Amino acid sequence: MNTNTIELFVGRLGKEPDLRYTKNQKAVCHLSVATTDGEEKKTIWNKVVVWGKQAELCTLYLKKGKEVFIQGYRELKEFTTNDGEIKKYEEITASLIGFPNL
Repeated sequence: MNTNTIELFVGRLGKEPDLRYTKNQKAVCHLSVATTDGEEKKTIWNKVVVWGKQAELCTLYLKKGKEVFIQGYRELKEFTTNDGEIKKYEEITASLIGFPNL
């Protein structure tokens, strides 16, 4: 299942950026970004994936607690566990990352 919507938001990192490399040596960084629901004052955790040079820059400029600007596509994804159960989750693939507090 793939439903893409463009997202634009500012949040704070809940943990250190997780930089890895694919088998083809392409950089990919996973971020956990907290935002606040304005109405309920509830924290929302966003899974964000950053690719390429921007992914490498995330590990240089971002640390837990730092503010980050994200623009990207929100996707609803699903997978099947070994037990045959279908799990769904949302993920944002970033097209632009900003570091407002440098």
